[in-house]
Amino acid sequence: MSGVSSIGGYQDYSAYSSIASGGTINKASEDASGLAIQEKTKSQVNGLDAGSENLTSAKSALNIQDGALSGVEDYLQSIKELSVKAMNGTLSQDDKESIQTQIKEYLKGINDLAESTTYNEKNLTNNDGSLKVASDGNGSTESVATHNATTDALGISEYDVTGNFDMSVIDKAIEKVSSQRAETGAQTNGVESALTYNSHAAMELNGYQMDKEEEKVTKALEELKTKQALDSYQAILQKQRQEDEQQKSMAIFA
Repeated sequence: MSGVSSIGGYQDYSAYSSIASGGTINKASEDASGLAIQEKTKSQVNGLDAGSENLTSAKSALNIQDGALSGVEDYLQSIKELSVKAMNGTLSQDDKESIQTQIKEYLKGINDLAESTTYNEKNLTNNDGSLKVASDGNGSTESVATHNATTDALGISEYDVTGNFDMSVIDKAIEKVSSQRAETGAQTNGVESALTYNSHAAMELNGYQMDKEEEKVTKALEELKTKQALDSYQAILQKQRQEDEQQKSMAIFA
């Protein structure tokens, strides 16, 4: 490249400019339509990259949510196990009171999880809703559904095994949380698919742009080599003419 740049006037030659810029179009005067395509490609890639950042955040939120719901399920399974024990007719009332004390701790644990599970200050498990995230620059979106896993929403806030109680409410709560986790898993799969698509699409677009730039540089190199050859040939001709004129002048004086 240094050999090329040393030739006087070549710095302003369009082919040399293309080579120096690596095939990137910097001015509309170089290639107006090519610049439009280049900028559109760049915009698409930037949109995909920004969308991927959003999707990565969404995936993190979904993973946090699933972990919290898994904890709620563990509490519910423990409550069910204690409920089965409480149905033993040989237990005294004091025994049942002790079991209920443990159940209250588990119910508190469920509410603590539901109220404290957040991502960027957005609560994920104490209300039913949806958080939208842009997945590219074309308006496509993915959703992160928020769920209500509080004891009120699960219908077990007043659950008490010291008297007559219906253990089926615990089964229904477990079923509800399992459904919430299933939706979280499905959304996680959707986000992962969108991330994979963005990655492949960005690679394809970048590859396309690189191919165009490489093609432009190759063409510019060929053009420059041709110009160099012509310039060299013209320089040889000019030198030959000068030598011929000198010989003629010498012949006259001789």
